[in-house]
Amino acid sequence: MREIALPDTQATTALGHALANVLRAGDCVLLEGDLGAGKTTLARALLRALCGDADMEVPSPSYTLVQVYDAPAAEVAHFDLWRLDGPEGVHELGWDDAREGIVLVEWPQRLGTLAPADALRITLAPDATGGRVARLEGWDTRLAQSAVFGTGDASWA
Repeated sequence: MREIALPDTQATTALGHALANVLRAGDCVLLEGDLGAGKTTLARALLRALCGDADMEVPSPSYTLVQVYDAPAAEVAHFDLWRLDGPEGVHELGWDDAREGIVLVEWPQRLGTLAPADALRITLAPDATGGRVARLEGWDTRLAQSAVFGTGDASWA
């Protein structure tokens, strides 16, 4: 597990940009954390970087449950499963087709057994300094091979 200090929104955005550089079709990123933990902020930064548009409008999919974006590397589906009770409705949202591209999931615990075992799990939580900490689980080898993640930096300030 990697732990990364995110002292401010800019650091969260930098993490999103760094993650965008390692994502490819078939990848799934599970974003966990309480309300206000920074999941949507991280997802927005990731999506803007993947699509190559820093000013792109990225609405939260809280009400639509899923937003799909055309990125150069692959189609990206951003799911927010907060309003689902369980995995039953996920297939109706296009889950199976979305898995061919890149998938970002907020509130992944609603996926139940549908959560891919090979996903990158990112848990965001507040830290003692008023910032946040991101805990990344999975993709150890892949992240270590990345120029950014392979440095072992603990902060993205």
